[in-house]
Amino acid sequence: MWLAYALASSVFAALTSILAKIGIEGVNSNLATAVRTVVVLAMAWAMVFVTRAQDGLAHISPRSWLFLILSGLATGASWLCYYKALQMGDASKVVPIDKLSVVITLALAALLLHEEFTIKSLLGCALIAAGTLILAL
Repeated sequence: MWLAYALASSVFAALTSILAKIGIEGVNSNLATAVRTVVVLAMAWAMVFVTRAQDGLAHISPRSWLFLILSGLATGASWLCYYKALQMGDASKVVPIDKLSVVITLALAALLLHEEFTIKSLLGCALIAAGTLILAL
């Protein structure tokens, strides 16, 4: 089932890029990011209440709070940079460079989470990096 959600995520991420590129025309990128964030916030909380997950809020550990907050700050920084880059550049060039996050994630997972690199993951990283360079040139 994770594969279906991952594929849906990629479709929605693609739509996000195209819709954002159209939507930020003539709008400050920081303001556009804030508007998008309010929509995401409302949608996320709606899903919490629809799935009746709100009771779990009291059970989040301090460690989880810390890392969820740090993750939120990283997401905010990513979105602010992404929207600025998208406003300034072509979506067909910005998006592939943004997807270098896959390579960076694998490196950080190995370094911080002690996940092992395999021949397959190293080859995949190399291909993603090479594809990014080809698309961005």
